[in-house]
Amino acid sequence: MGWTTALHHRAAGSGEDQEFYCDVLGLENGERPPLDFPGYWLYSGGQATVHLMGTRKPRDGIVVRGTEKKYEDTGRLDHIAFAASDVEAVRKRLQSKNVTFREQIVPRTGDTQIFLYDPDGVGVELNFPKS
Repeated sequence: MGWTTALHHRAAGSGEDQEFYCDVLGLENGERPPLDFPGYWLYSGGQATVHLMGTRKPRDGIVVRGTEKKYEDTGRLDHIAFAASDVEAVRKRLQSKNVTFREQIVPRTGDTQIFLYDPDGVGVELNFPKS
């Protein structure tokens, strides 16, 4: 997959998020600075692209939200979208991991989109150019 920037995601901390982004989406766990809270930095093509953040202690300028999962409300974040390649391989990987997903063809462009949810209920959109 191609990535251009980092996504910071407050994960539940069970490890399901890291497994999802690595095993299902193909990112790699990588180097992370020694920060004062748990988490993982996940890489694509040598670039840190997803930062999974565990529970942090409140401090000036940082609001720490509760840990209760509320799938019906992701705040202002509806979903994240990624440029992807090899739709057949991704489709097979999702099926082998028993991940529920929805697929559609974009009108006019013919691109393929796959929609799914991570373990915390964040929507994930994968965009594959028409081949």
